[in-house]
Amino acid sequence: MSTPIPKVGSWYQNQEGETLKVVAWDLDDKTIEVQYFDGTVGEYDFESWSELTLRPAEPPEDWSGSLDLPSEDYGVDLDQPAGDNHSNPLDDLDK
Repeated sequence: MSTPIPKVGSWYQNQEGETLKVVAWDLDDKTIEVQYFDGTVGEYDFESWSELTLRPAEPPEDWSGSLDLPSEDYGVDLDQPAGDNHSNPLDDLDK
């Protein structure tokens, strides 16, 4: 399997099952910056990237990975849909 060409904003999964997102790459320095789901930031040079075994992955559904919070502390119930009643908080301000 060949390593995908890094695309900023794309998610990948390595052999260990960790998901990572490409956040930047620099042609001058020949580096690729990534952020793992747990918030850890890493950097690979182009040669190291080409040696990785990665496959494209979907973005995680649980957005809280890098926050290091238990689900009870999110302040929202992730199991309940948001519903259709979306209001604009600016509508409540005096004009």
